[in-house]
Amino acid sequence: MESDKTKAAGTSTAEAAKTAVKKSTARSPITTGQNVMTDNSSVNRDYSQEATKEGALYKFFLDGLKDMYFAEKHILEVLPKMKEAATTGDLQDAFEDHHLVTQKQVSRLEKVFKSIGESPEAKKCDAIIGIVKAGENIIKETEEGTMTRDTALIIAAQKVEHYEIASYRGLVALAETLQQDRAADLLHQTLEEEEETDLDLTDIAESSINFHAAEEDDENDNDTD
Repeated sequence: MESDKTKAAGTSTAEAAKTAVKKSTARSPITTGQNVMTDNSSVNRDYSQEATKEGALYKFFLDGLKDMYFAEKHILEVLPKMKEAATTGDLQDAFEDHHLVTQKQVSRLEKVFKSIGESPEAKKCDAIIGIVKAGENIIKETEEGTMTRDTALIIAAQKVEHYEIASYRGLVALAETLQQDRAADLLHQTLEEEEETDLDLTDIAESSINFHAAEEDDENDNDTD
Protein backbone atom coordinates (compact mmCIF):
# COMPACT_ATOMS: atom_id res chain seq x y z
CA MET A 1 0.00 0.00 0.00
CA GLU A 2 2.77 2.35 0.89
CA SER A 3 4.36 1.62 -2.46
CA ASP A 4 1.13 2.47 -4.23
CA LYS A 5 0.82 5.70 -2.22
CA THR A 6 4.39 6.63 -3.09
CA LYS A 7 3.73 6.03 -6.78
CA ALA A 8 0.54 8.09 -6.58
CA ALA A 9 2.40 10.92 -4.87
CA GLY A 10 5.12 10.77 -7.50
CA THR A 11 2.56 10.85 -10.28
CA SER A 12 0.82 13.81 -8.63
CA THR A 13 4.12 15.67 -8.27
CA ALA A 14 5.05 15.00 -11.89
CA GLU A 15 1.69 16.24 -13.10
CA ALA A 16 2.00 19.37 -10.96
CA ALA A 17 5.45 20.03 -12.42
CA LYS A 18 4.14 19.65 -15.97
CA THR A 19 1.31 22.04 -15.21
CA ALA A 20 3.80 24.58 -13.79
CA VAL A 21 5.98 24.27 -16.87
CA LYS A 22 2.98 24.84 -19.15
CA LYS A 23 2.00 27.94 -17.18
CA SER A 24 5.56 29.22 -17.23
CA THR A 25 5.81 28.63 -20.97
CA ALA A 26 2.56 30.44 -21.51
CA ARG A 27 3.91 33.52 -19.65
CA SER A 28 7.33 33.54 -21.32
CA PRO A 29 7.54 35.14 -24.79
CA ILE A 30 8.91 32.93 -27.54
CA THR A 31 11.98 34.04 -29.41
CA THR A 32 9.92 35.63 -32.17
CA GLY A 33 7.94 37.49 -29.55
CA GLN A 34 11.14 38.79 -27.97
CA ASN A 35 12.27 40.13 -31.31
CA VAL A 36 8.94 41.82 -31.77
CA MET A 37 9.28 43.40 -28.33
CA THR A 38 12.76 44.65 -29.23
CA ASP A 39 11.45 46.16 -32.45
CA ASN A 40 8.54 47.78 -30.61
CA SER A 41 10.98 49.17 -28.04
CA SER A 42 12.98 50.76 -30.84
CA VAL A 43 9.84 52.27 -32.33
CA ASN A 44 8.79 53.60 -28.91
CA ARG A 45 12.25 55.13 -28.43
CA ASP A 46 12.03 56.93 -31.77
CA TYR A 47 8.55 58.12 -30.92
CA SER A 48 9.83 59.32 -27.57
CA GLN A 49 12.49 61.41 -29.29
CA GLU A 50 9.85 63.09 -31.44
CA ALA A 51 7.59 63.64 -28.45
CA THR A 52 10.29 65.40 -26.44
CA LYS A 53 10.46 68.19 -29.02
CA GLU A 54 7.23 69.50 -27.57
CA GLY A 55 8.58 69.44 -24.03
CA ALA A 56 10.12 72.20 -21.95
CA LEU A 57 13.44 70.37 -21.61
CA TYR A 58 13.93 70.16 -25.37
CA LYS A 59 13.12 73.85 -25.75
CA PHE A 60 15.65 74.67 -23.04
CA PHE A 61 18.22 72.55 -24.89
CA LEU A 62 17.45 74.31 -28.17
CA ASP A 63 17.74 77.74 -26.53
CA GLY A 64 21.14 76.69 -25.15
CA LEU A 65 22.33 75.78 -28.64
CA LYS A 66 21.15 79.13 -29.95
CA ASP A 67 23.00 80.93 -27.13
CA MET A 68 26.25 79.14 -27.97
CA TYR A 69 25.80 79.73 -31.69
CA PHE A 70 25.63 83.45 -30.93
CA ALA A 71 28.50 83.20 -28.43
CA GLU A 72 30.88 81.45 -30.81
CA LYS A 73 30.22 83.99 -33.56
CA HIS A 74 30.71 86.84 -31.11
CA ILE A 75 33.99 85.34 -29.92
CA LEU A 76 35.18 85.15 -33.53
CA GLU A 77 34.85 88.92 -33.74
CA VAL A 78 36.94 89.68 -30.65
CA LEU A 79 39.78 87.13 -30.99
CA PRO A 80 41.63 89.12 -33.70
CA LYS A 81 41.56 92.17 -31.39
CA MET A 82 43.01 90.10 -28.55
CA LYS A 83 45.74 88.75 -30.80
CA GLU A 84 46.67 92.25 -31.92
CA ALA A 85 46.78 93.48 -28.32
CA ALA A 86 48.96 90.60 -27.10
CA THR A 87 52.70 91.13 -26.61
CA THR A 88 54.24 87.67 -26.72
CA GLY A 89 54.33 85.48 -29.79
CA ASP A 90 53.05 82.47 -27.83
CA LEU A 91 49.90 84.27 -26.80
CA GLN A 92 49.36 85.71 -30.27
CA ASP A 93 49.65 82.20 -31.72
CA ALA A 94 47.23 80.87 -29.11
CA PHE A 95 44.60 83.45 -30.04
CA GLU A 96 45.09 82.73 -33.75
CA ASP A 97 44.75 78.98 -33.18
CA HIS A 98 41.65 79.52 -31.09
CA HIS A 99 40.14 81.61 -33.86
CA LEU A 100 40.55 78.69 -36.28
CA VAL A 101 39.13 76.23 -33.77
CA THR A 102 36.16 78.51 -33.08
CA GLN A 103 35.36 78.62 -36.80
CA LYS A 104 35.19 74.82 -36.77
CA GLN A 105 33.00 74.93 -33.66
CA VAL A 106 30.53 77.22 -35.40
CA SER A 107 30.30 74.71 -38.27
CA ARG A 108 29.94 71.86 -35.78
CA LEU A 109 27.06 73.62 -34.04
CA GLU A 110 25.34 73.87 -37.41
CA LYS A 111 25.68 70.08 -37.67
CA VAL A 112 24.15 69.76 -34.20
CA PHE A 113 21.13 71.79 -35.29
CA LYS A 114 20.82 69.63 -38.40
CA SER A 115 21.09 66.40 -36.37
CA ILE A 116 17.99 67.34 -34.36
CA GLY A 117 16.06 68.62 -37.37
CA GLU A 118 16.40 72.33 -36.60
CA SER A 119 17.75 75.28 -38.57
CA PRO A 120 20.81 77.09 -37.12
CA GLU A 121 19.71 80.18 -35.26
CA ALA A 122 21.53 82.58 -32.95
CA LYS A 123 19.95 83.96 -29.80
CA LYS A 124 21.53 86.98 -28.11
CA CYS A 125 23.66 85.80 -25.20
CA ASP A 126 24.04 88.60 -22.65
CA ALA A 127 26.49 86.55 -20.58
CA ILE A 128 29.10 86.23 -23.32
CA ILE A 129 28.61 89.87 -24.34
CA GLY A 130 29.46 90.96 -20.79
CA ILE A 131 32.50 88.67 -20.51
CA VAL A 132 33.87 89.78 -23.86
CA LYS A 133 33.26 93.44 -22.99
CA ALA A 134 35.33 93.01 -19.84
CA GLY A 135 38.15 91.60 -21.96
CA GLU A 136 38.02 94.57 -24.30
CA ASN A 137 38.20 96.94 -21.33
CA ILE A 138 41.38 95.19 -20.18
CA ILE A 139 43.06 96.24 -23.42
CA LYS A 140 42.18 99.86 -22.69
CA GLU A 141 43.25 99.68 -19.05
CA THR A 142 46.67 98.03 -19.49
CA GLU A 143 49.86 99.34 -21.05
CA GLU A 144 50.71 98.21 -24.56
CA GLY A 145 53.70 95.88 -24.88
CA THR A 146 53.66 94.69 -21.26
CA MET A 147 53.46 91.25 -19.73
CA THR A 148 50.82 92.64 -17.39
CA ARG A 149 48.51 93.11 -20.38
CA ASP A 150 49.22 89.56 -21.55
CA THR A 151 48.44 88.21 -18.10
CA ALA A 152 45.16 90.12 -18.06
CA LEU A 153 44.31 88.95 -21.58
CA ILE A 154 44.82 85.32 -20.58
CA ILE A 155 42.53 85.72 -17.59
CA ALA A 156 39.89 87.35 -19.79
CA ALA A 157 40.18 84.58 -22.37
CA GLN A 158 39.89 81.91 -19.68
CA LYS A 159 36.70 83.51 -18.37
CA VAL A 160 35.29 83.00 -21.85
CA GLU A 161 36.54 79.41 -21.89
CA HIS A 162 35.04 78.62 -18.51
CA TYR A 163 31.65 79.94 -19.62
CA GLU A 164 31.84 77.80 -22.75
CA ILE A 165 32.97 74.72 -20.81
CA ALA A 166 30.07 75.03 -18.38
CA SER A 167 27.61 75.60 -21.22
CA TYR A 168 28.79 72.72 -23.40
CA ARG A 169 28.99 70.35 -20.44
CA GLY A 170 25.35 71.08 -19.69
CA LEU A 171 24.33 70.73 -23.34
CA VAL A 172 26.06 67.34 -23.62
CA ALA A 173 24.15 66.10 -20.59
CA LEU A 174 20.84 67.38 -21.97
CA ALA A 175 21.49 65.82 -25.39
CA GLU A 176 22.14 62.47 -23.73
CA THR A 177 18.98 62.79 -21.61
CA LEU A 178 16.94 63.59 -24.73
CA GLN A 179 18.53 60.61 -26.54
CA GLN A 180 20.04 62.90 -29.17
CA ASP A 181 23.16 60.78 -29.48
CA ARG A 182 24.62 62.44 -32.59
CA ALA A 183 24.22 65.89 -31.03
CA ALA A 184 25.81 64.68 -27.80
CA ASP A 185 28.87 63.34 -29.66
CA LEU A 186 29.37 66.58 -31.60
CA LEU A 187 28.95 68.75 -28.52
CA HIS A 188 31.37 66.59 -26.57
CA GLN A 189 34.04 67.18 -29.24
CA THR A 190 33.67 70.92 -28.74
CA LEU A 191 33.73 70.53 -24.95
CA GLU A 192 37.07 68.72 -25.16
CA GLU A 193 38.48 71.48 -27.39
CA GLU A 194 37.41 74.18 -24.95
CA GLU A 195 39.00 72.31 -22.04
CA GLU A 196 42.22 71.91 -24.02
CA THR A 197 42.32 75.61 -24.88
CA ASP A 198 41.87 76.51 -21.22
CA LEU A 199 44.81 74.27 -20.26
CA ASP A 200 46.97 75.74 -23.04
CA LEU A 201 46.32 79.27 -21.77
CA THR A 202 47.26 78.21 -18.26
CA ASP A 203 50.52 76.69 -19.54
CA ILE A 204 51.40 79.89 -21.40
CA ALA A 205 50.71 82.02 -18.33
CA GLU A 206 52.63 79.83 -15.91
CA SER A 207 55.60 79.14 -18.18
CA SER A 208 56.78 82.74 -18.40
CA ILE A 209 54.20 85.51 -18.74
CA ASN A 210 53.10 85.69 -15.10
CA PHE A 211 56.72 85.65 -13.96
CA HIS A 212 57.70 88.50 -16.28
CA ALA A 213 54.61 90.47 -15.26
CA ALA A 214 55.75 90.20 -11.64
CA GLU A 215 59.20 91.48 -12.67
CA GLU A 216 57.57 94.48 -14.29
CA ASP A 217 55.85 95.25 -10.99
CA ASP A 218 59.18 95.05 -9.14
CA GLU A 219 60.80 97.40 -11.65
CA ASN A 220 57.94 99.87 -11.31
CA ASP A 221 58.24 99.74 -7.51
CA ASN A 222 61.99 100.43 -7.74
CA ASP A 223 61.41 103.35 -10.06
CA THR A 224 58.92 104.79 -7.59
CA ASP A 225 61.42 104.48 -4.75
